[in-house]
Amino acid sequence: MSHFYLNLFRLVAFLPVAAMTAQPQQTTDICKLIDSLLPGRISYPDTAIYRQSLSSYYTGQERDLKPGCIFRPTRTSEVSQFVKLITADGKHGRPTPQFAIRGGGHSLFSGAANIDGGVTVDMRSMKSVVLSPDHKVASVGGGAVFSDVYPQVVPYNLTVMGGRIPGIAVGGFTTGGGVNFLSRRYGWSCDNIYAYEVVLASGEIIYATASSHSDLWLALKGGSNNFGIITRFDLATFPMGQMWGGVIQFNYTKTVLAAQAKAFSAFMDPKNFDDAADMGIILGFQNKSYTIGNSLFYVEPIADPPTFQPFTSIPSLSPNSLALNNVADTVTQFGRFLPDDVARATEFVYSFKNSDAALYTDLIQTWEDSTRTLADIEGLQVQFLIQPQPTTNGTNSFGLTPGQTDVAMSVITAAYANAADDGTVQRYLKAITKKHENILRNKGLYLPFKYLNYADLSQDPIGSYGQHNKARLQAVSKKYDPNGLFQTGVPGGFKLFQ
Repeated sequence: MSHFYLNLFRLVAFLPVAAMTAQPQQTTDICKLIDSLLPGRISYPDTAIYRQSLSSYYTGQERDLKPGCIFRPTRTSEVSQFVKLITADGKHGRPTPQFAIRGGGHSLFSGAANIDGGVTVDMRSMKSVVLSPDHKVASVGGGAVFSDVYPQVVPYNLTVMGGRIPGIAVGGFTTGGGVNFLSRRYGWSCDNIYAYEVVLASGEIIYATASSHSDLWLALKGGSNNFGIITRFDLATFPMGQMWGGVIQFNYTKTVLAAQAKAFSAFMDPKNFDDAADMGIILGFQNKSYTIGNSLFYVEPIADPPTFQPFTSIPSLSPNSLALNNVADTVTQFGRFLPDDVARATEFVYSFKNSDAALYTDLIQTWEDSTRTLADIEGLQVQFLIQPQPTTNGTNSFGLTPGQTDVAMSVITAAYANAADDGTVQRYLKAITKKHENILRNKGLYLPFKYLNYADLSQDPIGSYGQHNKARLQAVSKKYDPNGLFQTGVPGGFKLFQ
């Protein structure tokens, strides 16, 4: 379909919101109006709160954007009031001011959770955690950060399926899918959400479950920011005392690479499946040199479990961080291996069926050869992560086959110093990804699914769910957001009609 017809389709579907673009004065006016009606919730560019909010984004692409103001709701009724206020102009034929919705701010690309000149809704003040009387459900606020949630459920020997590093918030993580230590046992994090409290484009507050607004409930499991502002998530809890895990590093040698390829191929073989085991091979390139390590996690209190011995028996560097800990401390420890923020970053993702060790050797060698061409870019770090894809139970919008245990997922990420290199880095990572995908296609192992939370804007993850699933998400959007507020009024992220 040509770009002309795609744009025409978007205009026909969402004419009332898309017809005009709000001017800067309208953003200023709406900020002042919200400030007058909800005192203390608006922050302007000359304030410390505004500057702190911007500085807390993970990438420079997001930090560079300057919203006209930042709205920080503390309760669902305030979110509802905000939506009604911001859409009021559209009802009278005037353009609706655009806005963005942020939680943890960990998405890499520009505009994912911030906006230039519009209003950014910073959900992080809505961070409550309430356990149900039977402790089977944790109801968390729409801006809750999982590294703050875990310490509140650990005393009950419980966990929820949240982020594996600090700073990841519930909103973007779960509406994109969510990979957790328990994902080989229970699937994507979104597979394990009982209910959502959602503010729709009308300002109406609804409660979506498997039996009430079930179409929206399912759409929110992978449909990203396209349907409303989620103000509460009812998460399944799972028993967990101590778990084992951490990071182990190795010398980057052909012998080690061959051993890693053989070990991962065997780990992904269904006959060796262990639903307590989560792991990754982490390859790095920085300052013209290469590194390799493993992240290994086991959700039972067993040190050095047999399933990981093909990896841990490889001669390694000392020390490593492998230890028994509760989930909160495990996440904190894992976060110490990652930077708090980066100047610039981009990443690409793909999925594939497991095969023999030769496949992984081929992928690694192709990555190694390709990264050398990027060596002179200032501040460059390139990471190639190979990990299992969650074993879904099917309760999502992805269109994946439930119960598959032999599907892997790779992510190629680059961090670097200067915006002037954006185009170069993007082209090279896209080229490396294409080479990998061609290898997989030639072997009959390539899978079209693209995990949204790791995807580049050019990868169309929602389209990768399949035509039927995308059409279903579009139908849900038209039903609950007939004027397309969350398609054009919230322009960031992956949209349904592009």
